[in-house]
Amino acid sequence: MADATEIRLPSYDLTGKVALVTGATSGLGRRFSLILAKAGARVAITGRRVERLETLKAEIEAMGGTAFPIALDVTDTKSIKDCVDATEKALGPLDILVNNAGMNVQALPADVTPEGFDTMFDTNVRGAFFMAQAAGRSMIARGQGGRIINIASIGAQSVLPGLTIYCMTKAAVAMMTRSLGKEWARHQINVNAMCPGFIETELNSEWFSTEGGQKQVKSWPRRRLGVEEDLDGTLLLLASDHGRFITGALFTVDDGQSL
Repeated sequence: MADATEIRLPSYDLTGKVALVTGATSGLGRRFSLILAKAGARVAITGRRVERLETLKAEIEAMGGTAFPIALDVTDTKSIKDCVDATEKALGPLDILVNNAGMNVQALPADVTPEGFDTMFDTNVRGAFFMAQAAGRSMIARGQGGRIINIASIGAQSVLPGLTIYCMTKAAVAMMTRSLGKEWARHQINVNAMCPGFIETELNSEWFSTEGGQKQVKSWPRRRLGVEEDLDGTLLLLASDHGRFITGALFTVDDGQSL
């Protein structure tokens, strides 16, 4: 037991750590990249829209951080391997993966096409798994452990009308998180998931400005949308040494929207 004089308040300093964020071109992935860089990590920022990655790189460097942009398509396993290899060649051994890349096709169950179904599972489930596998292999080979943070959704555990396939993919990510948390515990790799509620981003701002969107917001206990910075604290907890005793966990961060 620590003596009272040894108690220290949490510090989420990630200086010396190497992080990789998928889906960093917009929304939550962009925010995650900025926060990890601000905390001191050297960040590989990845996605398909390379011109956006260059803009983000300039922003991170302007605040004194280090960012390395890499084109990545998570539906292509070769692209995933090449991305991890490029990250480690440029920045050093990988310590943190934020497995954020994902997509959604809104459709009623009766209207879902095989093509839409496959596209969502290829990105949200297959892509997330093989990204975690590539990061996990590197961390195991290094023998120093690491952090894998999967981005799921409240849809992993709650029904979101019109989003059946999306919810199915996120439920798969949730179980993947728990399974990898157990499988890789002996390697000191902590695998956890954030399950955000509705956060305002450029992808959904148009919907939430409509009458239907406003009605949805008013149905929640606090009648408000989340903003990207509402996830900062959970991200830093799971990425830092202060999350060392947490693995295989699902963190619902939704302001009570799913209650």
